[in-house]
Amino acid sequence: MNDTSNTVDSGQAPLIEHLIELRSRLLRSVIVILLIFLALYPFANDLYTFVAQPLMALLPDGSQMIATEVASPFLAPFKLTLVAALFVAIPYVLHQAWSFVAPGLYGNEKALALPILTSSVVLFYAGAAFAYYAVFPLLFQFFTQTGPENVAVMTDINAYLNFVLKLFFAFGVAFEIPIATFLLIASGATTVTSLAKKRPYIFLGCFVVGMLLTPPDIISQSLLAVPMYLLYEVGLLFGRFGVSGSHNKERNST
Repeated sequence: MNDTSNTVDSGQAPLIEHLIELRSRLLRSVIVILLIFLALYPFANDLYTFVAQPLMALLPDGSQMIATEVASPFLAPFKLTLVAALFVAIPYVLHQAWSFVAPGLYGNEKALALPILTSSVVLFYAGAAFAYYAVFPLLFQFFTQTGPENVAVMTDINAYLNFVLKLFFAFGVAFEIPIATFLLIASGATTVTSLAKKRPYIFLGCFVVGMLLTPPDIISQSLLAVPMYLLYEVGLLFGRFGVSGSHNKERNST
């Protein structure tokens, strides 16, 4: 009876320790996000001006954005600063997640996971930068020039923020496609040959996703769908090299 209770206690102890460690790492992540937010908040209006610049640069002289709600002039910059703090803290948050998971991984899994985490962060940032510097100017130029001449473009600051945050997230996630493709191939869930045969369906699927995640116009859909497909091809390329590299290692070991 005592042996059984000791076994149960020893099984519960590691679980409690893991939960305590998880809580500690979550708390550290929240504190870092909060500290970054407090450091960025004095520049909240400047951050919003920076994010709004692609649209403001295309508006006629004397035009400006508007706030249709009483609290919008405060809430919109506040929300943007909070999202920016989370955006900046992503590497630290992933580091905490990695530190929590790494002790339970094998050596080869650690060697593969760390480059994947690093490249995932870089690709997400690259997707957001692509949206801001390449997509926004083309997209807003199209929107501001296709409306009737007697309609003044006066965008609500909260509506604009929700719009651009959605696009930031969409392009950031879309740029993760090479990582997802490589993991599918490396895990054995599929093969390079099988994915290569599905190119027509993937191409069509990219435009469907672009239709769902972007405004209902062919320009914004194409600006998301075409990079998604090209990144899919990059993932296939990395997967092909990764598979061939693993085969070479197996041959050398034998």
